[in-house]
Order: sequence, then structure tokens, then C-alpha cells
Amino acid sequence: MKNIDLNIFKNIHTGLHPAKGRVLIAEPFLEGPYFSRSIILLTEHTKEGSIGFVLNKATDIYPDEIIEDLLNFRGELFVGGPVASNTLHFIHTLGKLIPGSKKITSSIYWGGSFEDVKELINEGTASRSSVRFFAGYSGWAPGQLEHEIAEKSWIVASLEDAMIMDVQSENLWRDSLSKLGSKYKTWTNFPSNPTYN
Repeated sequence: MKNIDLNIFKNIHTGLHPAKGRVLIAEPFLEGPYFSRSIILLTEHTKEGSIGFVLNKATDIYPDEIIEDLLNFRGELFVGGPVASNTLHFIHTLGKLIPGSKKITSSIYWGGSFEDVKELINEGTASRSSVRFFAGYSGWAPGQLEHEIAEKSWIVASLEDAMIMDVQSENLWRDSLSKLGSKYKTWTNFPSNPTYN
């Protein structure tokens, strides 16, 4: 009888290491309200630690409901992570139009002048397709993220900028895994609770 290797976590490394602009894809059984089936954009990864934002956890709140003088911005507010959940952050594709922003990928920037981004939104230059807001962020102490990756909690991958900025994120976890090949595509068929079948 031939032995079949059903270990779905064997050799899951994509060959990529965590870095600014890369994403973390949660393994299918990672639990918790913030990280279960999440995709996280890393905006910083240094020897001092890592920072990122969960891309696929929308809230029922619109930023213009909580940001004073922000007019008619209809994109959702996303949960960025469990750290400092009472703070607001944003990524955008406005580049140098936002002073103080940090370049993360070829077209995506992180942060910068909050007043300038509000002004660009209010005048119609920026919209939900060019700005994403987050409450809180995800953070790791030095070496913590590498440890979690070694434990196979995360897959490190690259994602197209268009997918990162797409606010229709309900299927982002599934779509991102499918792009990594058939081995990872099988993960998308597992129930979120493995006791269900």
C-alpha cells in the first residue's frame, strides 16, 4: 500500500522573507478576530520589529463618520490590527501629494499629512480607490514575526498593488492563496472551524 502524505503544512515556504511591501497570509486554522484568514500588508520590517495592516477585515463604519471635516468618503474603515485600536492610519497611492508619506511598494505609500489627505478627498482628487483607512495596526517585536513564520502561522507572499488597494476584500485571503498554486488552493476548501465537516 502506498503512503499518502496529507501534511498540508509541509514545505509551505514560498521562498520569500518578510519585508516592507510584502504580505502575510494566515494559515487556514489561525484563530482570533484579527488574524483568522487575514492578509496583512507589511509597511515596516526591520531589526526593531514589524508593522502592518490587515487588508481584509472591514468594519461597518465609514471614515467620514468619525473623522472631523472629512466629506463624502464612502470607503469602509478597516481593522488594521489589535495594537492601538483607537488610532487611525492610512495607505494610499497619492505619492508625493501627501507630505511625509513613506513609499511601501512601487505605487503604495503609508501615512503622511492627515490634513493633506483630507483636503485631497474633500476636493475629489482622492477616493476609496486611492486611500484606505485603518483603525489600529498589527505589530511584532524583534524576532517575533520570524518565529511565527517558522511555526507556519503565516505564508510570506507578494501581492499586486491593485489587489492591496481593492476595498472589495471579502475574497482576498482565498484569492491570494489560489495564486500561490494548487498546494495552497486546497487550503481554501478547509472550513474555518476544522471540527465542521
